[in-house]
Amino acid sequence: MAGRGVPRPYGPGREFIGRYIALADAAADLESARAFLQGYADKAAADAGRIHGIWTDGKLVGGVLFRTMDVEQRTAEAGCWLEPSAVGRGLVTRAARVIIDWAVEERGIHRVEWWAAATNEASIAVARRLGMTKDGVLREFRLHRGTRLDMEIWSVLAPEWRAGRQRS
Repeated sequence: MAGRGVPRPYGPGREFIGRYIALADAAADLESARAFLQGYADKAAADAGRIHGIWTDGKLVGGVLFRTMDVEQRTAEAGCWLEPSAVGRGLVTRAARVIIDWAVEERGIHRVEWWAAATNEASIAVARRLGMTKDGVLREFRLHRGTRLDMEIWSVLAPEWRAGRQRS
C-alpha cells in the first residue's frame, strides 16, 4: 500500500485511469510512483511543470497537472487524472480552472493546451467546459498499451481565458 499522497498502484481506479493515460503504468508500484512524483518535483523546481492532488474527505482521488510548462515561450500543457469514485462532480474542471488561473495570471502563460485521446469523451468535455477551442487532431499520434490513439488538441489563449472568467 502506498503512503499518503502517493498514487496507489493497485485499486479500482488503476484500469479506469489507464484507459487513456500512462499514469497507471508509470506508477505501477511504490518505487515507480515515487520516481513519477520526483519527476514532477524536478519539473516544479525548474519551472517546467506542476502536479496537484485532488482530495475529497482526506482521500487522494485525482490530480491536475502541467505536463509541460515553458515560461520563455509562455505555453503549457494541462492534464488530469481521476478515480472512478470521483467522476461527475466537477472536481477536475474546478481544479483545472485554479491551475490555469495561476499559470495565466502568475506565470504569464499565454497558451494552455489540453491533449485528450479522441475517444476520451470525459476529458474532451472538460476542455469544452474550460472554454477551450479544438485546434485539431493528431492522427494515431500516441502509442498507448499497443494501440495508436488519435489525440485531440484543445487550447485557450490568455485573453480568451480572462474574457471567459469575467463572464462566469
